[in-house]
Amino acid sequence: MALGRASRHAAGMNRAPPPASEHRHEKYQHLIAAAQRLPPITVAVVHPCDDVSLHGAIEAQRLGLIAPILVGPPARIQGVADALGIDISALPLIASLHSHDSAAKAVALVRQAKAQALMKGSLHTDEVMGAVVAHDTGIRTERRISHCFIMDVPDHRDPLIITDAAVNIAPTLEDKIDIVQNAIDLARAIGLPDIRVAILSAMETVNPKVPSTIEAAALCKMADRGQITGATLDGPLALDNAIDLDAAAIKHIVSPVAGHANVLVVPDLVSGNILAKSLSFLAGADSAGIVLGAQVPIILTSRADSLPARLASCAVASLMAAAKRRA
Repeated sequence: MALGRASRHAAGMNRAPPPASEHRHEKYQHLIAAAQRLPPITVAVVHPCDDVSLHGAIEAQRLGLIAPILVGPPARIQGVADALGIDISALPLIASLHSHDSAAKAVALVRQAKAQALMKGSLHTDEVMGAVVAHDTGIRTERRISHCFIMDVPDHRDPLIITDAAVNIAPTLEDKIDIVQNAIDLARAIGLPDIRVAILSAMETVNPKVPSTIEAAALCKMADRGQITGATLDGPLALDNAIDLDAAAIKHIVSPVAGHANVLVVPDLVSGNILAKSLSFLAGADSAGIVLGAQVPIILTSRADSLPARLASCAVASLMAAAKRRA
């Protein structure tokens, strides 16, 4: 019998836990510890009008990761704080009328150099990103804006960066140059010592009938020519031979990336979103999320994210902000 809507929701909320691992969240704990050695960054928290977004921001403050500025309707934020038993009286609060106004005012704080990062609260991603990319009042740079998931997959040796699974729907080859470079910059900021980028497709050979394989080959040649810097690239690679040494050996792929990739560049948003959610729901992975390419990092979380993933997202933003200061 088919499950009703409420039953399906309950089944999803109570899905069987992933296999136990003594290393669960270990990679995120390393990121949080690294960020805690830095001064907390000032973060404009956009419209934190539900318990998940407000609690995440307050917990990140408690751990010394961020100094939040709450941006939203005061009565709604206070009501959430009261329900949670949280005292927010000492926090700066910028009043707004509604979610679009919250996004515009949070972006204005960045333009005024009063915030070093943005954090999405209980509003749609499109509302935040619309304010970020606004022609006259936004915070775009010459870089293409892109999103990265930093996946903590239990029992996998490295954190996996997946890009782009949330912003660029069908990126062109030109878009992918920035998408790859943004991911490399992120990998460097979070301290990956050897950045190995796999340009994913459905196969590991160049096939003129599969455009993603041609784009993968072009991106690798761009890296050879110094148009993309800071990492070793290889592609096209299928997912199995990008992350599994045995799969790479079976296909006789000799590459410093094959079997060792820690950055996975997907062909498009749909494939990336499916990959990230498959890891989350089938492999018990957590997925921290951040948007890069704007003037400041943007912490992009969803209601489904665990608290460790939210805190890891804040830690990643802190590490990115520190990298920008050093640049």
